[in-house]
Amino acid sequence: MSFVARTIFEEEHLVFRDNFRRFCEEEVAPHGEKWIEQGIVDREIWKLAGDNGFLAPFVDEEFGGLGLKDFRFSQIMIEELSRIGESGFALSLHNDVIAPYLDSYGTDEQKRRWLPGVCSGDTILAIAMTEPGTGSDLQAIKTKLEDKGDHYILNGAKTFISNGILSDLVIVAAKADQGVTLVVVERGMEGFKRGRNLKKMGMKSQDTAELFFENVIVPKNNVLGQPGQGFIYLMQKLAQERLVCAIGAIAGSVFAFEETLKYVKERTAFGKPIGKFQNTRFRMAEMKTEITIGQMFLDTLVTKHLEGKVTPDEAAMSKWWCTDLLNRVVDQGVQFHGGYGYMMEYPIARAYVDARITPIFAGTNEIMKEIIGRGLGL
Repeated sequence: MSFVARTIFEEEHLVFRDNFRRFCEEEVAPHGEKWIEQGIVDREIWKLAGDNGFLAPFVDEEFGGLGLKDFRFSQIMIEELSRIGESGFALSLHNDVIAPYLDSYGTDEQKRRWLPGVCSGDTILAIAMTEPGTGSDLQAIKTKLEDKGDHYILNGAKTFISNGILSDLVIVAAKADQGVTLVVVERGMEGFKRGRNLKKMGMKSQDTAELFFENVIVPKNNVLGQPGQGFIYLMQKLAQERLVCAIGAIAGSVFAFEETLKYVKERTAFGKPIGKFQNTRFRMAEMKTEITIGQMFLDTLVTKHLEGKVTPDEAAMSKWWCTDLLNRVVDQGVQFHGGYGYMMEYPIARAYVDARITPIFAGTNEIMKEIIGRGLGL
């Protein structure tokens, strides 16, 4: 998964990568086409992942996890799913974006209630922040949480929610009297309704839905953390989410590069492989260089993240630069494939449409530059 010798992994990580790679090749890759056609992955893959210890492995053993508090295991899983071009199985969303909220802000009672299912694959997670009119502006959310004494009443709508159809637990950001509050809405709660599985440009096997909350009764013990602290909690977890995006983007760049390299070595024009033309060689050389730079930068940030030292600026830099690179790599890959690059049967075409969302989700790249600029005092 890289062009340089990487020094951040130890023997246990290499063994883990071998096991997860085998899981991806045997249990995930064979179903990719079917999942794309049906617009959603099968629940069975979540159960299989749980059975093999690949769901939220950082969770303490007493709550059903493996106690592997080492983000490098997550990095490996993100890379290996990208290696097979799989974008629908939202493992890293479940593991690295949402489960940490339950682990960090949940009470012991909440952890015992929810985390075993999260680790086994019986409970699939989603997080609902984005609303039809808010986009990246989390402070402008209108979903309302009313305190009724012994419970809350939740009203509002969310959109573009990944795992929106499959999810069993949804962490919802809502406005309460104290400010933004995070509550956990469970499958089957009266008034909790799911809209259609949205038809997207790419990531077609990843279920993305609208969610509606109509006078949903939310018990007080489903509040995550303290009321009014939701915005702070979201900000505290965004650095890891953006690092996850960057890792996926670099791994996706490697995948697209390797597909393109294989093609330009085989495809001939004017009597020789197109890789022998100077323009092709130079562009491939440039992409290899940039992907290598990105990989080394990311490995450095992962090392810092293990020590809890990644800054919001660094996370923002990695997110915008790596996702921007991914989109340039897939675009060039399509160009080198010629007309075949426009055919969905070629992996580069799927990589192209899957990549386009990455500069948008987890905060647009314009927001990332804003964060970096403010960090400069500008």
